[in-house]
Amino acid sequence: MSSGANRAQSARATIRVSIAPLLASAVASAIQVSQLLRGHQADVVDVDGKWLRLRGADGYEGWCHRGYLDVEHAIALPPLPSAWGAERRMSIGCTVRSAALGSLDLPIGALLDADEEVTRGIAMNNRARLRYFEPDSQSLILRARELFRGTPYQWGGVTPWGADCSGFVQTIFALHGTQLPRDAWMQGERGREVSNEIIDFEAADLLFFSDSDDGRPTHVAISLGETRCVHLSLANGGFGVNALDADDPVARHLRESFRFARRVL
Repeated sequence: MSSGANRAQSARATIRVSIAPLLASAVASAIQVSQLLRGHQADVVDVDGKWLRLRGADGYEGWCHRGYLDVEHAIALPPLPSAWGAERRMSIGCTVRSAALGSLDLPIGALLDADEEVTRGIAMNNRARLRYFEPDSQSLILRARELFRGTPYQWGGVTPWGADCSGFVQTIFALHGTQLPRDAWMQGERGREVSNEIIDFEAADLLFFSDSDDGRPTHVAISLGETRCVHLSLANGGFGVNALDADDPVARHLRESFRFARRVL
């Protein structure tokens, strides 16, 4: 651990830009492993010069440069809150304007400041989000198809500006009040087992696939019911809806790599 580790244990970072990348190591050219959004907080668990190793509310860790962050130091900090339960307005994809920053685009999940005016798109407080994003399967698959349509595939991404398979799943379920961990294999440990027969899948079941020899999930999709699913995949270049019983290369690969399904709603 670095020389700043003791200080880092009592520090908390708040993201001050639209999206902050979490990287695999403390260098700008490192692989992006995830993202944190504006207004979200993370605990600082290590320091390497101008780089901080952060642990988000979902327990996921990665390195982030100080330039993206406001950092608070304290002897003791309260438990790390999840931004998905915050009372502040949250972007559902909007543009805001303020005297300090001018015009700023915010992705789904980013938090607004109190003085910011929404000039385009939608922002909601927590009470409105709970009413709009009802915690049921039909609402979830509807919003998944609406909000992420056209999203390009981006490793480590979690928003419609670019997302990977598990980032897409994590964000859509969080909008509907269910907190899931970050990676596909972690998500595969949640919920309860369901039938592995593709005709028995229900809407919002999570479908897990693997290209790994040990069978650990490397891809996740959301069932639309029966044989169809929605997901973010390299094979589709990003957002796509596929039928598992279709006769095309993507569907064939999905059938061959399918491992199991889980139900979390």
